[in-house]
Amino acid sequence: MSALPAVPAQVAWYDTGNHVFPYAARVEGRWLVLRLNDFPEHPLLTLFIDARVIADVDDAPTGWRLPPRSVLPVLGAPERAQVLAAMAGLGPYGAEAGAPCTGDWCTCSILTDAYVTRPALPPRPAPDQG
Repeated sequence: MSALPAVPAQVAWYDTGNHVFPYAARVEGRWLVLRLNDFPEHPLLTLFIDARVIADVDDAPTGWRLPPRSVLPVLGAPERAQVLAAMAGLGPYGAEAGAPCTGDWCTCSILTDAYVTRPALPPRPAPDQG
């Protein structure tokens, strides 16, 4: 994995409406996506850029300005579908290295693509949906 990159302060994070990949941002045409892992068994978050793993983090650096999801705008359906399609197969921790976690002590085994693509409940409408 690479070192944790600096994320420009002007990055606009979005709520994806998803519990596994809750945050996404589009920066210079590339998707930054955070996966929420089974903490404390695994690091809290994993950062991906265009579905390539970059780094694991236990706390989002303050420079990322990562606000609570409840105050973020929600990705529209086309962008959400694009993000989740790019992240297919990467739900379980370790999947990015070809070794998805299968331990009895964590929830990774349920993080199938079918589970990952289910919307979070309750869904919040995207700005263009009302």
